[in-house]
Amino acid sequence: MTTLGIIGAGHIGSQVARAAVANGYDVVIANSRGPETLGDLVAELGPKARAATPVEAGEAGDVVVVTVPLHALTQVPVEPLAGKIVLDTNNYYFERDGHIDALDAGETTTSQLLQEHLPTSKVVKAFNHIRSGEITTDGSPAGTENRRALAISSDFDDAAAFATRFYDEIGFDAVNVGPLSESWRVERDRPAYVVRQNAAELTENLAKANRLP
Repeated sequence: MTTLGIIGAGHIGSQVARAAVANGYDVVIANSRGPETLGDLVAELGPKARAATPVEAGEAGDVVVVTVPLHALTQVPVEPLAGKIVLDTNNYYFERDGHIDALDAGETTTSQLLQEHLPTSKVVKAFNHIRSGEITTDGSPAGTENRRALAISSDFDDAAAFATRFYDEIGFDAVNVGPLSESWRVERDRPAYVVRQNAAELTENLAKANRLP
């Protein structure tokens, strides 16, 4: 099975770890405070999970989830993620991250910023428009009527394909927004952000989005 490296053990990271372990993945998870602070989480996750440093999580992961505050983006290790698919869960909260002119002006997206920081990785936007607790509660089997859908966005077809498969495994349909330059459609304050929607509703909400909310 695939090993998922997770850099960031906050609300989203810990929930993605729970969903991954429940579906047979090995998980290597890291935070900014050191692996010794993740003992309770790793104990809960069980033998398929271990704590590590961000570099170690990046090295161990066949696929890596980056789920750190946007202001900490430049601290994400680059070389261990080279050539790998990287799931980016980030959102821009200027109240936390400070104002970033290129984002305020609609000239780039948060995932494009991560792709620029990780030029040899294959970034795919994922899990940014669902409340963390719902990652492990809102999933349902494929074919379920009104199954919840989540968006993905990537410049790489194989990264989009992995995110689509992973969503399906943990209980969600996927709607592909297209390249990272379009990932603003699921960012904060747009119609698709943190609302429960099926694939048709998500597609409709993506189309409604304005570049600058």
